[in-house]
Amino acid sequence: MSCKDYQFTRRKMLKTFSASMLGMPVSQLLAKSDSNKAQAEHVILFWNSGGMSHLDTWDPKPGRKTQGEFNPIKTSVDGMEISEIFPQLAKQMHHAALIRSIAGTNGDHGRAQYELQTGFNQNPAIVHPGLGSIVAHERQPLGDLPSLVSISGQGARAGYLGQQCEAYFVGRPGQKDPYLAFPEGISHARGMQRLQILEKMNARTTAAKGAAELKASQTALKDAVSLMESPALKAFDLKEENPATVEKYGDTEFGRGALLARRLVEKGVRFVQVNRGGFDNHGNIFEAMRNHGGVMDPAIASLISDLKANGKLEKTLVVVLSEFGRTPRINDGGGRDHWARVFSCMMAGGGVKGGSIVGASDEDGMDPAERPVKVADLHATLCHALGIDPSKELTTPLGRPMRLVRKEAAPIHELFA
Repeated sequence: MSCKDYQFTRRKMLKTFSASMLGMPVSQLLAKSDSNKAQAEHVILFWNSGGMSHLDTWDPKPGRKTQGEFNPIKTSVDGMEISEIFPQLAKQMHHAALIRSIAGTNGDHGRAQYELQTGFNQNPAIVHPGLGSIVAHERQPLGDLPSLVSISGQGARAGYLGQQCEAYFVGRPGQKDPYLAFPEGISHARGMQRLQILEKMNARTTAAKGAAELKASQTALKDAVSLMESPALKAFDLKEENPATVEKYGDTEFGRGALLARRLVEKGVRFVQVNRGGFDNHGNIFEAMRNHGGVMDPAIASLISDLKANGKLEKTLVVVLSEFGRTPRINDGGGRDHWARVFSCMMAGGGVKGGSIVGASDEDGMDPAERPVKVADLHATLCHALGIDPSKELTTPLGRPMRLVRKEAAPIHELFA
């Protein structure tokens, strides 16, 4: 399911031929542009929709009025503390890094989610692809499974990259996808005959009308049939897992999603997004965050531990991210409101230097105090880890040149060993 259907931009082609005419062989030019050797081959993104509180997770402020009900706990890294709601994750932080100085610009859910997942602000003239779609487009597929899978919710759209870079959606991890099997009473042979007839009908209609929607539909159908026929489809079936392993991750939708994410990257899926909502805690935030911690902590800790044990962690970048943080001030309802001025995220594996902290918020967690990190810097960083040139420019179907990452963005180099 490759998405590499874009050619060089005119500008890049001119650069290539100019370099060749000036005496630099094209092979040397291409080798030079590939100087950033990929450390990561896969990404698992835990997307926490609603705005996860940085103060109650990765950036506790003990002794301040902004602290709230949770105490910080020590981790496997000297001097690094995180919230008490993550006791198992605390034992894995020598594999992880924290960024505590993300300087956001959007306090609205929709705009902030769009920026965090695409690296750009919303624009009515274009739909930017999400990071998962960029990875699916830029990195060759590894095996029969889709390059991009979204679990328990929809991720960002592929935008101008097209249908082939859209995510395969898993509604309930561990449950069989009813759309990847023929209806009861329809044999495999009969079902395949029907699909061949449908393909011929679609091809005639597309040739006559040239409808882009029909072409996208044909692509989706072809991919679905290929997946249905592949032995690798068993990776989605959690019944093959030891019940003790399921229990270790937590027999919850989130726990099963984390376990499924591990199984999928082991089978070659490039990008897995595990979605969890419920973080828009304007009231009773501490009860909500205790519940979140009880579900998330064993799942993510077990994932990191298992990836390390099976040798996949160095090639798998694990990211825990939300669209913004929550207000340092606790409101009258015992909650925290939207706060984009500073927030945090966690990364592990994929070449990330374990036990490191990038940046800091001020004493109350209101603003960056050290090393502000722009949202687009996160995208440049993930591209860097994956060996993708963040400055690369594509041409959209309408002929518009478009960079993968904003021009002003820069990778966070201190994250890497």
